[in-house]
Amino acid sequence: MDNTDSLTYKIIGCAMEVYKQLGPGLLESVYEQALIHELKLNDIPVDSQVEIKVNYKGINITDNLRLDLLVDDSVIVELKSVEELKPIHHKQLLTYLRLMNKKVGLLINFNTDNLMDGIKRIVN
Repeated sequence: MDNTDSLTYKIIGCAMEVYKQLGPGLLESVYEQALIHELKLNDIPVDSQVEIKVNYKGINITDNLRLDLLVDDSVIVELKSVEELKPIHHKQLLTYLRLMNKKVGLLINFNTDNLMDGIKRIVN
């Protein structure tokens, strides 16, 4: 198990604790704040609402494009609270990974009966 695998395992554990405490059906922003708190309780560094800079043919475009969480400067976590994850959610995370030059991301949908069904690990 490399460092990224170990970190994603810890992040999923923290997400499971948040889900256990709060359950499904809340706003994404509530889960984001709870997961930030849970990660910090577990001494896992996390930044939230990290700006993504887009370079398009030599110009920088920044139009308030932000990813939900960047954990330990290596794993991007995108949170959802939707009826079901769609292919566009996976593509969004893949684009964020490419733009941020990161290898691994987690897509976590808290609005599900079983949280493990709502977690997808995506590799760039």
